[in-house]
Amino acid sequence: MAFEQRLQLKMSQSLVMTPQLQQAIKLLQLNHLELADLVGQEMVENPVLEEEVDQRVDPINERNASLDAPKTEDPNAEGKKDQSDIDWEKYLDNYSNSPSTAGEVRRDFSDMPTYDQTLTRGTTLSEHLMWQLHLADAGSDVRAAAAAVIGNLSDDGFLAVDFEELAESEGMTSDELEEGLLLIQTFDPLGVGARNLAECLLIQVHVHHPGDRVLKRILREYAHEVEKRNFKAIARGLRVPLHRVHDAMRTMASLEPRPGRNFTSEEPRYITPDIYVIKSGDEYVIQLNEEGVPKLRVSEYYRKVLTGATKGDKDYIQEKLRSATWLIRSIYQRQRTIYKVTESIVKQQKGFFEEGIAKLKPMILRDVAEDIEMHESTVSRVTTNKYVHTPHGIFSLKFFFNSGIQRKDGDDVASEMVKQRIKKLVSDEDPRKPLSDSSLVKKLADENITIARRTVAKYRDMLNIPSSSQRKRQF
Repeated sequence: MAFEQRLQLKMSQSLVMTPQLQQAIKLLQLNHLELADLVGQEMVENPVLEEEVDQRVDPINERNASLDAPKTEDPNAEGKKDQSDIDWEKYLDNYSNSPSTAGEVRRDFSDMPTYDQTLTRGTTLSEHLMWQLHLADAGSDVRAAAAAVIGNLSDDGFLAVDFEELAESEGMTSDELEEGLLLIQTFDPLGVGARNLAECLLIQVHVHHPGDRVLKRILREYAHEVEKRNFKAIARGLRVPLHRVHDAMRTMASLEPRPGRNFTSEEPRYITPDIYVIKSGDEYVIQLNEEGVPKLRVSEYYRKVLTGATKGDKDYIQEKLRSATWLIRSIYQRQRTIYKVTESIVKQQKGFFEEGIAKLKPMILRDVAEDIEMHESTVSRVTTNKYVHTPHGIFSLKFFFNSGIQRKDGDDVASEMVKQRIKKLVSDEDPRKPLSDSSLVKKLADENITIARRTVAKYRDMLNIPSSSQRKRQF
C-alpha cells in the first residue's frame, strides 16, 4: 500500500469568536464585584483608560435617549473600513462629551457600617485552643502532641484525620499522641478533639451529667439505634423503661454536636446586589448598582499625545484605544442588557413584587428572551451569579425562572412557591405526628395544587427537610 501527500483546498463555514466578542461574553457573566475588579485591573494595564470624576448621569432608562453608547467602527462588519483606519483624533474630540457607561446610580449608603467597623475578625478555633495550650501544665512531649492534634481538627472541632496515620506522620507513638488528644479534650469548647460524634457527646456527658449511666451506655453501644430513632429497641437492650430512654434523649438534645461551630474561620458571605428594584408610588423603579465600578473615559493626556506622535507611538496608542473603546462599549452593553432583563422580569412577575413568593409565576428563559428579543443563552449568562434587591429581600435573578405545576382549576403555580408551601406546612405540623409525603400531597391538593408524592419528596430533599420518621418526636 502506497502513501501519498497532496494539497487540497476546501471551503467551509465556521464561527470564530473575536477577542472583542469573547470579552463582551465574559463581562455578561461577571457579577458586580467581579466587574469592579476587572475594571480596576484594566485601568492598571491600559494607560489610555482613566476614571471620570464628578460627572454623574441619571440611571439608565430606556425612555431617555441621551444614554447612547460610544460609537466605534465594527471590525467584524463586512465592507467597512479596518479599525486601524479610524480617525482617532476626531473620535476623541467627540468622545469627551458622551457617557462612558449605561449610567450611574446615586444611592444613600449612610446606614451602612463604617469602614472601621468591618476590620475586626473573630478568634479561630485553632487560636483559641493554642491559647489554652500555652497555659496548660504539661510536658513538652504532650504539648507537641496536642499541637499536632490542633493542627488537624475540622472546623466543627473533630479530629479530621486517622489517628494512627497522624501518629506516624508526626513521628510519635500512639500513646504519646493519645496523651495530647486527651489534653485537648479537656479544653473549651467541651467536646473538641473527638474522633466521632458519640465520643464528642460522651466528653460532654462526663462533665455535665456524670451520673447518667443510661445515656453513657446509649452513646457507647446504641448510637446506630439513636440514628434510626428506634427507642424501643434501646429500652429492650438496656432493660430499662422507655421513659428512661426518652429522658436520656432529652439530655442528649441539650448537648453540642458541633463544638467548633462558634469559632469557625469561614467569613460570612455578603451579597452585593447588581440591580435594585424599588417601588415608587404605583411603579417599580429599576436602578443599576454601579457603586465601586469606575466610570471610564479615554485620558485627555493621550488625546494630546496622539496629535503629534510618531508612527510608532501612534500605533501603540491606537492599539490601546481599540482595547479601551471595546471595554467601554462592552460594559455599556452589559449594563443595558441587565437592565432590560430585569425590566422584563418585573413586568412578568408583577405579582411577586406586589405580594411576595406566594404570587411567583412559572417562567422560563424563553419568556424573557422573546420579550426583549435576545437569545436565551444571553439571558442565561446575564442572570448567572447576579442578584437583585427587591421589596421582599435579595434574590438571585435565576430565582425567578422556575417550572410550573398545574392547579386543578387550570392555572399554573411556580415550583418555588410550592416549595415554600411545603416548608410552611412542615414548620406548622405537630412534631409528634409529622406529615408524611402522602399527607403533604393531600394538603397541597386541598389548595388545588396537583403534585406527585415523588415530587414532594424531591422538593423536601432540596429544602433539607428530613423524612417524617426522622422528624418525629416521641417525647
